[in-house]
Amino acid sequence: MRIRLNGKDVSLPDGMTLRDLVRHYDLDGEPVAIERNGQIVDRQAFEAEVIQEGDVIEMVRFVGGG
Repeated sequence: MRIRLNGKDVSLPDGMTLRDLVRHYDLDGEPVAIERNGQIVDRQAFEAEVIQEGDVIEMVRFVGGG
């Protein structure tokens, strides 16, 4: 399936969840926020949210620094 991720068109396997997406980009365990089609998704819902063809997803990893 094709989606738009952080402003770029990408291909992903069908049936992926947002949790799978986080794992796919090796961000599991990292502080990550995801917006799907203009709506912030609660981290606890990542496992249940199945990505659909044409979704627009913004995924942000938080980093500390000073």
